[in-house]
Amino acid sequence: MGHDTVETPDLSFGRHGEPGRGTPYARYVCLDELHSLQRPQSKEPAELSFIITTQVMELLFDLLRHEWTLAQRALREDDLPAALAALRRGTQAQDVLVESWDLLATMTPQEFNAFRSAFGQASGFQSSAFLHLEFLLGNKNAALLTMYDGMPQTQAELAEALRSPGLYDDALALLARRGLPLRPEPSEQRYRADEEVAAAWRLVYTDPEYADLQPLGEALLDVAERVTRWRQRHLSAVKRTMGGKPGSGGSSGLSWLRKSAEQDVFPELWTIRDEL
Repeated sequence: MGHDTVETPDLSFGRHGEPGRGTPYARYVCLDELHSLQRPQSKEPAELSFIITTQVMELLFDLLRHEWTLAQRALREDDLPAALAALRRGTQAQDVLVESWDLLATMTPQEFNAFRSAFGQASGFQSSAFLHLEFLLGNKNAALLTMYDGMPQTQAELAEALRSPGLYDDALALLARRGLPLRPEPSEQRYRADEEVAAAWRLVYTDPEYADLQPLGEALLDVAERVTRWRQRHLSAVKRTMGGKPGSGGSSGLSWLRKSAEQDVFPELWTIRDEL
């Protein structure tokens, strides 16, 4: 009988590496920099959880933007399998985003108020990465670019996203190229439901000729559902930790979040459900 061999990891890099540069793993993921970015401003223990959770969300926003951009590229190239794969990877990132609210779900008002003054007017809605995702979803608002007057490169990137087709625009353009009767017109304004678009999706779900496009509709609905879940968890977390107080960035707090949570993303994919 053979004997299982136990492989031991290579530890020799500790002797032969450059002094002060750490392990290969530390260099690859920039551990020193990563772990130096948490700088609580108060003595409240819950502040560290707040900072780390917020930073994790920001990294996931970047990952989601990466996947949605790949999905857009694939849609423009009529590569439906690649688009679906990118959207599926994106939903996994969205699931982690939704669940990340669990890290803050039990924070009491006393804990939050103990460090809230430390971040002044800082607010999550000022996140350029999050706003880029909103633009990709069709929730466009040119007035918000004013926040980045002092950040010209960021403002230029967001202005380009505002002018460019969003994720849904590229999906509708694919439907049009497949022969469905619609004329998608990307806009710099917030997307509004359109009966022509609803009619096209109805055909996708009822006409066998277009059945191969149904997975795209379902993948987009997976994205949309998770967006709503994230907004609802955000609303719930804010309601629990600060109640109806105004938001730190000057928003109306709960009322603004509640309105956002009630807005469906990719609305026609929801409304046609009544008739299927």
